[in-house]
Amino acid sequence: MDTADELRIDAAHRELLDQVLDKWSLSVLNELCERPSRFNELRRAIPAVTQKSLTATLRRLERNGVIERHVVGTRPVAVEYRITPLGKTLRHPVDVLLAWAAEQMPAIHRARDAYDEREEAELGAR
Repeated sequence: MDTADELRIDAAHRELLDQVLDKWSLSVLNELCERPSRFNELRRAIPAVTQKSLTATLRRLERNGVIERHVVGTRPVAVEYRITPLGKTLRHPVDVLLAWAAEQMPAIHRARDAYDEREEAELGAR
């Protein structure tokens, strides 16, 4: 492979991917791709997420320019979260990864089963 075509994953890439492709970020982005939402709407849509984790996820996504906070009321102040144009560009690569995962899942399950069987056999041999 030509070095110009080589993908390099450095610390900045890893940090960004960790921040925008983690479990809660993907769920939040999935919701916000459909429509803007307020915090409690997101909590209801993603019931397993804690308030603390959702707050941290929203802040990370906002800091990275993927979502934005929009004040929609004055009394009481209401905040709505929206996906940004930059955030919308994540849709295609995430869809490609999800399609790959769906297509490869049978092979991944076979590999996991084979690994687990080898591990059990090694433990039994000890």
